[in-house]
Amino acid sequence: MSIRKRQRSASSSRLATLSSPPSPPRPASSSASSPLLSFPKADLFLRLHLDPSPDDDSAGDYHPALAPFLDLHVSSASLNRSRYFAALLSDRWCPPPSSSPAGRLSLAVPVSSSCSRPFHAHVEVLRLLHTLDFAGTIRSPADALDILPVALQLLFDACVEACIRFLEAVPWSEEEEARVLDIAPLLPGDEAADLLARVSLPPAAAAGGAARSPSEAMLHGLIHSAIHGHPVPAATKAFVAMLLKDYPSRDCVHKVLDEAFLSRLETVKELMGKYASPDFRIAVDSDEREAIQKLNLHSAVLNVKHLLWLIERMVDMRVADNAVKLWSEQVAFAADLQKLLTDADMWRNMAPGLPMLVTRCTLRLANSVVIGETLVSRQVRMKLVRSWLPVLNICRDIAQPMHSGYKSTNCQELEETFLQIISTLPVQDAQELLQQCLGFSTRSVDDCQHLVAAFKTWFRRAARAPQGGED
Repeated sequence: MSIRKRQRSASSSRLATLSSPPSPPRPASSSASSPLLSFPKADLFLRLHLDPSPDDDSAGDYHPALAPFLDLHVSSASLNRSRYFAALLSDRWCPPPSSSPAGRLSLAVPVSSSCSRPFHAHVEVLRLLHTLDFAGTIRSPADALDILPVALQLLFDACVEACIRFLEAVPWSEEEEARVLDIAPLLPGDEAADLLARVSLPPAAAAGGAARSPSEAMLHGLIHSAIHGHPVPAATKAFVAMLLKDYPSRDCVHKVLDEAFLSRLETVKELMGKYASPDFRIAVDSDEREAIQKLNLHSAVLNVKHLLWLIERMVDMRVADNAVKLWSEQVAFAADLQKLLTDADMWRNMAPGLPMLVTRCTLRLANSVVIGETLVSRQVRMKLVRSWLPVLNICRDIAQPMHSGYKSTNCQELEETFLQIISTLPVQDAQELLQQCLGFSTRSVDDCQHLVAAFKTWFRRAARAPQGGED
């Protein structure tokens, strides 16, 4: 159904207050008017005059005799393309000859303090009534947005349709978008929906019970694209990291990153579980087993890299609490890693970077706990050290022979971080974990000052008399 056939009773009633009924124009000598504008086949005079808004501060000083106006010589046949003018010129509404001069109409133009050319939009619409040159007149969203309210006021259906069609097809600036939102309530439902679909969800979609909101789905897709198969992964990851950091809803980012972290972690655990499975070693012959193990370990290294990138995003945004908790619970995963790392030939040939990557994941999470970026319970802090301390001990022992660019400083930093976490625990819990840190010691005491300081702190606290009264 064409827009011309729809009735806009709501728009008409809302906009009717903007125009005045036919009234005799003031004599030309009452105001300094612009030169008369004339259109082809003109047979009617139309005067545009400013009509101050009731909310305008200057409305109290308004004097009709002093208000500016603009006279135009127009064609009544062209004006009939507007349903407003068609009604005004009909026999039913035409005033008797005694009340106004023949062939004269008057139209009130609302005053806008922000508009330097108050008659411009009305003149353009009147020009379109005569020429129907919509393509030549509507050349930008600003043009369409200037003309559209007047076309609605005058019930000029073809012009309304042309403006909406143009706005629907071209980009908008932020200011133009705000103007679209302002005018949308005046539009018919279908046309308004076409424009509003660009700037907001339809009511049905917004009220739906989807597992993810559209924003969450978009962020999830961006993370997936950054991790998987993009031609320029570093640039893509940097851009997605910026979007995540600037996104206004921290809860939404938290949820999406948690989902991605859990997914990557489960993938890594599955791959490491296949390596450690005794059933797999028995069921497959040696050559095939070696090929499959190599593929699994290569995939594990790649997924741990993705895991590290996610951890860095979570720590930077201070939403790593769930990640720390999950990482602290990975006793079985840590055990599978220990099995791999004790098989030196296997990991050196097939996954030389894996110890470094796992250590960096643990270090990044543990360090965020130590400096207060991530706040977790005492039980989580204790489990984090207890679960990953055995892996650290193995990684430290094999750090020197590694040929994959592994830096022993990662192990040194993780040792210091674990000792700092232990210092946050009750004396009895700290005693249990400190005894497992003796591997941090070196032949020279000067090279393990962090361990010396940790034991001195513990002995000082243990020697202190009990604090606090008994119940």
